[in-house]
Amino acid sequence: MPVWHEATKELRRRGKVEVVAIVQDQHPDRDRLFLQWKQVDWPVLADPLNILNLETVPITIAVDESGIVRFTELPMSAAKTIEQTFVDQKYDRRDAPVVPKPDLRALARAPRRTAADAIAYGDAVAVWGGAVHVDEAIDAYRQAVRLDAQNAIGHFRLGCALRERYDCAARRSTDFQEAVAQWDRAVELEPNRYIYRRRSQQYGPRLEAPAALFDWIPTARAEVKARGETPLPLIVEPGESEFDSPAPNAVPLRKSSESDPQGRLRRDQGEFIAMETTVVPLAVKPSEQARVHATFRPNLERKAHWNNSVDPLTIWLNLPQGWSVDRAPIVIPNVAEEVSQETRSAQFQIRAPANAHAGQVKIGGYATYYVCEDVGGVCVYRRRDIEISMSIR
Repeated sequence: MPVWHEATKELRRRGKVEVVAIVQDQHPDRDRLFLQWKQVDWPVLADPLNILNLETVPITIAVDESGIVRFTELPMSAAKTIEQTFVDQKYDRRDAPVVPKPDLRALARAPRRTAADAIAYGDAVAVWGGAVHVDEAIDAYRQAVRLDAQNAIGHFRLGCALRERYDCAARRSTDFQEAVAQWDRAVELEPNRYIYRRRSQQYGPRLEAPAALFDWIPTARAEVKARGETPLPLIVEPGESEFDSPAPNAVPLRKSSESDPQGRLRRDQGEFIAMETTVVPLAVKPSEQARVHATFRPNLERKAHWNNSVDPLTIWLNLPQGWSVDRAPIVIPNVAEEVSQETRSAQFQIRAPANAHAGQVKIGGYATYYVCEDVGGVCVYRRRDIEISMSIR
């Protein structure tokens, strides 16, 4: 992107070309921060569903004044000659077709007999209806994969819509895990699609040669602040799996260090803290690792909040024989404020033993934390039981 930005600056100043960026990331607000950092002033369109149906990125497309595509998949080297090879060329002008905004009510009433029909409706409500219609998009994509279980596009977009709902107030605790399952299914059906594969890997265990997906964010924020600007906010902060930091060596859990080995602490069934876990990928081979995302959300209806003046939230796992985790226990540090109501998340990697047998595995454990109810209300020490389900294949 920086290459094309530099190559087209003067052309844009002279009014000879317009440039638009289209990003396929699940969280396009991160791309906006990147463009702010690099001082790129292009308009940015978000395509997290991959409606362009691209296999790989980046891809550069040249479109003339009539809306006709003249070049696709332009290499970076083409940036040096784009003025001569495209901008200054004379093309016959034509009346470009105007695509109207779809009538969502009419589309909702129309029969959807094929997976393509259902996907088309899901795309329409996802793009034109916005976040308030995410449930309708999910239902449409579900219908698509029911009509055609081999439809990779339907599985991928269903995963994207589920993750979108997970990131908003309408979330359901199972949305993230189901999104992962749908992305994995899309990769099974079309393993050569980079975008499908990368979406699942983004939340999974570190690769042997991990990609620095968002390592630039701290630098970007610091440099934007140094310019006297306010960095654009992110709806969802990147998690541990999205940074290129070295994975610690897995070590067996030492059960003797548990805070509640006898199970005597009172359980929180969700009255104070809601919890969900997501495993990426859901199935591993012997000796492989999976990444677990554990998320804890205070119950705002009860004005529940963290008590940060005592021990932090800690996760303890009861691993089967031969299994290991990258650190034990797993600790989510307290924040500086005495009390707070933020969502807390932890990511850790679990490794299956080399002699693991195929089948379903359930790993038990629990989290301990101090939580208070209402302002000046009672503060308690609670345990939340955890069960992590995954498969050996």
